Formats: sequence, C-alpha cells, structure tokens
Amino acid sequence: MASHLKNLSDFSHTTIPNGADYKIAIAVAEWNAKITGALYQGAYDTLIKYGVKEENISSFPVPGSFELPGAAELILNKKPAVDAVICLGCVIQGDTKHFDFICEAVANGITNVGIKYSKPVIFGVLTTNDEQQAIDRAGGKHGNKGDEAAITALKMVHFSATI
Repeated sequence: MASHLKNLSDFSHTTIPNGADYKIAIAVAEWNAKITGALYQGAYDTLIKYGVKEENISSFPVPGSFELPGAAELILNKKPAVDAVICLGCVIQGDTKHFDFICEAVANGITNVGIKYSKPVIFGVLTTNDEQQAIDRAGGKHGNKGDEAAITALKMVHFSATI
C-alpha cells in the first residue's frame, strides 16, 4: 500500500473553497457499517467545517456499495438543486472474484452518473484487502476517505462554477 507512511487526508497544501452556498448529498452504504459510518462522519464533519449548512446536507443510506451509482442517479434526477453527490462505501477483498466485479461496477457507475448529469459525483469507496486497511482509511492512521471525498466535492463544485 503506497499510503503506509502517511496520512492521505492532509490538505494543508491546498485551498479549500467555502461551501456556504452548496447543496451536497451523501449516499452511504450500510454494508460494512462500522467503516462506512466513520467515512460518513468524516465527510459530514468536513462539509460543516468548510461552511456547508447542515440543512444543505442530505443523507441517503443504501444497502451496499453496488447500489451507490443508482442512488446517485436517483438523487440527481429527483433533487436537481443538489450540487454534488458523495458516494461512500467499503468493499473488502474476499476469496472470490465478487470483489473485482463490485469494485469495477461501482467505479464505472459513479463515473457515468457524473458524466450524465454534468455534476460532481464523488467516489468515496474504500477497496481494501482486509478490514484493518479499511479501518486505517476510515479515520485511522492513514486519514479518512470521507474527509477526502468531502474536500473533493467542494473543490469540484467550485470548479464547475468557474468554467
């Protein structure tokens, strides 16, 4: 793992836009709930820290990571005022090819929804070899992928407003 020596959630080197005017949805998988709950808390706290109003953050639990692209599409279709959707999930490697199929489908699905709606749809899905790696990336020694997803959402909404 390339991250074995660092906290990947360090954004001290970059400017984070203020999110006071942004409406952000968070779709979070219920599978691996201990991990995804930590990702969600990281994303939520980061959005609040950078000015997104509590009433402008919508949360949508879904059964698992596979359902995240469909949830993002439903959110953007039914709530066009949403500026970005953060998709949070965790897929842990098992003994079958199921891991590969799920990871590929989720990554492609999230990408395609963002392209379809021309809005940021953020990939905040951990794809790890084991539970400890997931814990390390969900608020542990390597940061919180939820924080990173929230920062990415803020930066991409700002970017889309400036082009």
